[in-house]
Amino acid sequence: QVQLVESGGDAVMPGGSLRLACKISGIALDDYGISWFRRAPGRGTEPIACLTAADLPILDDSQQGRFTISGDSAKETVYLPVDDLRLEDTGVYTCAAISRRRINYDRYWFIASIYDFWGQGTQVTVST
Repeated sequence: QVQLVESGGDAVMPGGSLRLACKISGIALDDYGISWFRRAPGRGTEPIACLTAADLPILDDSQQGRFTISGDSAKETVYLPVDDLRLEDTGVYTCAAISRRRINYDRYWFIASIYDFWGQGTQVTVST
């Protein structure tokens, strides 16, 4: 059974930092690209970053500078550290997995509908 379990979400003040984690089971990081998306009311599903099966990080242009993405294959976990949190970063952060066998998945990683598996998400609330 494939599971993606997110953790690390919290309520923070603007300027704060968090490190989100996506623990996978039932699949291996070597075989899947793992991406993070943010869902917020009125803003739909926004792509944040992708870690390819080849361990290459890809960041959405609008998120560069504050978000990073990395993986630990021994722990089967992908991390999303974020600095300088802003009010507009509030939302549910969800990780998703896509098989590396899908042709050119790394070119289309930002399209939510192509993913094979999803986690339940972790809430990040940025407020004063």
